[in-house]
Amino acid sequence: MLRKVAFTMYPVKDMTVARTFYEETLGLPPSTYGAQSPWVEFDLPGGGCLAITTVTPNDPSASAGGTIAFEVDDLDATVAELKAKSVAFAAEGIESPVCHMAIVKDPDGNAIILHKLKREM
Repeated sequence: MLRKVAFTMYPVKDMTVARTFYEETLGLPPSTYGAQSPWVEFDLPGGGCLAITTVTPNDPSASAGGTIAFEVDDLDATVAELKAKSVAFAAEGIESPVCHMAIVKDPDGNAIILHKLKREM
């Protein structure tokens, strides 16, 4: 039946600006497959794929529904690094019984969760 999540996709308005954010600011290398506009994929460490595209009629939005969450090694260091790069934060210091989180926005306003499990801290 279902084997894995093939990809998560975000709509973007300006592919050049979006690619710069995901590649240079977040440090995601583009996949060798699907690395051309209007669809760019980023293979993620540990499996999975994030795709950005300009082919969907959907508007980018932090409130559009699904959100990708990236596990990070050090949440505080990642937040500090992204703040130094002037990345917009929607929320910080979010704590659940099992994790700590912060939410950043890409240049189009799509939400990205930065996630760190407590048991790994």
